[in-house]
Amino acid sequence: MADGRSTAQSRLLQTKDLLTMNKTATTIPFDPDSTKFPQRKDVPQAQYAPQGVKTAWVWGSSDMIGRLNLLTPTRVKAAASSEIKTGEMVPINWSLNHPETPAFARESFEHKIKTLAENIAYDDVYHLNTQSGTQWDGFRHFAWVPTGSFYNNTHGEDIVGDKANHKCSIHHWASHGIAGRGILLDYRSYCDKKGTSFNSYEAERISYAELEACGKEQGIDIRPQAQGGDIQIGDLLFIRSGFIQTYFIKSPEERKRLALRRNQLGPDDGQRYAGIKQEEPMIDWLHDCYFAAVAGDSPTFEAWPTNQDYHLHEYILALWGMPLGEMVDLERLARTCKEKKRWTFFVTSAPANVPGGVGSHVNGTAIF
Repeated sequence: MADGRSTAQSRLLQTKDLLTMNKTATTIPFDPDSTKFPQRKDVPQAQYAPQGVKTAWVWGSSDMIGRLNLLTPTRVKAAASSEIKTGEMVPINWSLNHPETPAFARESFEHKIKTLAENIAYDDVYHLNTQSGTQWDGFRHFAWVPTGSFYNNTHGEDIVGDKANHKCSIHHWASHGIAGRGILLDYRSYCDKKGTSFNSYEAERISYAELEACGKEQGIDIRPQAQGGDIQIGDLLFIRSGFIQTYFIKSPEERKRLALRRNQLGPDDGQRYAGIKQEEPMIDWLHDCYFAAVAGDSPTFEAWPTNQDYHLHEYILALWGMPLGEMVDLERLARTCKEKKRWTFFVTSAPANVPGGVGSHVNGTAIF
C-alpha cells in the first residue's frame, strides 16, 4: 500500500464480516484471581467479540478495566510484601512541560498562576493534552482497525457525539487503582554494554529475541512463570529504550525539528520512533505473560511507524484491554535498579478520575 491510511481502509473493507458476532460460542469470563490462564493460541472465542478474534474481551461484556482485573487484593498484597524492602521511592513521571514540543502535532503544556488574593492565595491553571507527555493510553485511544471496535465493543459514538457515554472511560481505572509488581527491562543499557548503536528517533525495532537477551543479561528469564520464567501474572512491564536520555543529549532546536516531522499515518510517516517490534513472537509474549499493564519511555512504545498491516496498539488496547504507557521517565529508575542489582519493585499509579476521559498522566511511583 502507498500509505497506512489506505492499508487501514483495506483492512476495513476486507474484514467487514468480522463485525458479525459469534452467536454459538459461549465464554465464561476469566477469574481474575486464577493462577493459570490460557496461552494466546488457546483462548476461547468470546461470544460478543468479533468473529475470529479469539483473544479479545475475556473479562465479561460489562467489563471496563481489562487486565487491571489482574491486580487483585491478593496479588497487590503479595507484591508489596515481596518488593518493598527499604521504602525508597522513585517517581517515574516526566515533568509536565516535557517534551517542550510534543510529537504528532499535540498541544504543549500550558501553566498559569491565578491570583486569588495577592500575597495571600494562588491557584494553578493547567491546559494540556494527556497524550503529550508521560501518559497512559486508555481504551478509548486506539481501536481494532478491522471493525472500528475499541475495547469491549466500544465504538466512536460512545466516545464523541450525541450518544457519548462513559463506556471504557479512564475514570474506571481511577476507581479501581493501579498497584503491583513492576519489572524493568533496560534495553538501552544492554545496547550500550554490547556496543550496539540505537537511534531513539528512528523506527528501530526491538525484537522478542533481543528482549530475551536483555533479560538474560539482567538475570531475568522473561518467559511467563507458567513456562518456567520469572514473569508473574499481573506484573507491570517497563521497557527503557533511552528516548528521554537521547532527548536531553540533543539541542532544543534539534528536538523541535524532530518533533515537527511530517505526520502521515502509514509507513511514510515522518514521525519515527524506536520501540518493540511488530511480530508474532512479541504478540504471543505480551499476551501470554498476562501483564496488568505495559509501558515504555518512547512516544509510541512500539516502533513507529509499523512495518506490518497492524499496530501493536490494536492488540494491547482494543483486544486485551491492557493499559499502555508512553514517555514514562525510566532514567532514575534504571539507575536505581542497577545500583541495587534488582529489576523488580512495587509500583503505584493514580490515573485521572475523568468520566469520559480517553487517557491520563501516569502519576506513578516505584517503591523499593
